[in-house]
Amino acid sequence: MDSFLPPITLLCWYLESGVDEVVDEVPVDRYALSKLKTKITSLSLPKKDPSNTQKKSCSAGPFFSDESAAVLAAHCTTLEALRAAVTGFRGCSLRMSASHTVFSDGVPTAPVMVIGEAPGAEEDRQGLPFVGQSGQLLDRMLESIGLERRRNCYITNVVPWRPPGNRKPTSAEVSMLLPFLERHITLAAPQILLLVGGLSASVVLARNEGIMKLRGKWLEYSAGLAIPIPVIATFHPAYLLRSPTQKRFAWRDLLALQLRLQQLSQSAKTAQRR
Repeated sequence: MDSFLPPITLLCWYLESGVDEVVDEVPVDRYALSKLKTKITSLSLPKKDPSNTQKKSCSAGPFFSDESAAVLAAHCTTLEALRAAVTGFRGCSLRMSASHTVFSDGVPTAPVMVIGEAPGAEEDRQGLPFVGQSGQLLDRMLESIGLERRRNCYITNVVPWRPPGNRKPTSAEVSMLLPFLERHITLAAPQILLLVGGLSASVVLARNEGIMKLRGKWLEYSAGLAIPIPVIATFHPAYLLRSPTQKRFAWRDLLALQLRLQQLSQSAKTAQRR
């Protein structure tokens, strides 16, 4: 006896597999349909006042663009307001296929802000960044230099929604959501940024080099800031799981971060004594 999956189960499976459109069995000439529709509309509808049409088109509904994300982000004065703005944003198609918005985890006032790339399947299910296998490795990496997400670390991603099929976010998607990330950094105001993965490094630093060239160097992030934030990039834990031999380089990056934190702590203590 044949068994069939319930429609909702099948739909979820399609989304997990990266299916984002439906294709008919027979091809359709959309150009011909468009011309026919235009012809029918022009014959059946009365002419409208151009000035009236223009007014209606401006207020017919929300128009989402890079600029609208920037406007929304600029009006957020707290991290909670930014979380609400990101969660309610409808301008990116990634939101429609994701189960949860993955905004952040950890202590917002922490000295170190970790920025990853995009949520995976487990992150999408839980609504938290870095909770899958690569997240467990990240936790161990941070703990090795005295950092914990529940005590002195704050974690987020470049993109707050999981791309279908775990594909890489497109440049258009990243560009659209970048104002939210930039505002996130401004409001969190960390002492140091740890960029995890090539996408995170290239987006935050606005550089075209790959992670091999960007990792292990002290750089600066200064977008809209009066005082630049020190930045160091390293390999993504998912890459380290696939290439364990690269862990020694990631360890060097972490030691550099640990040393910088110690220097900042010592400078703060010296300033207090004065």
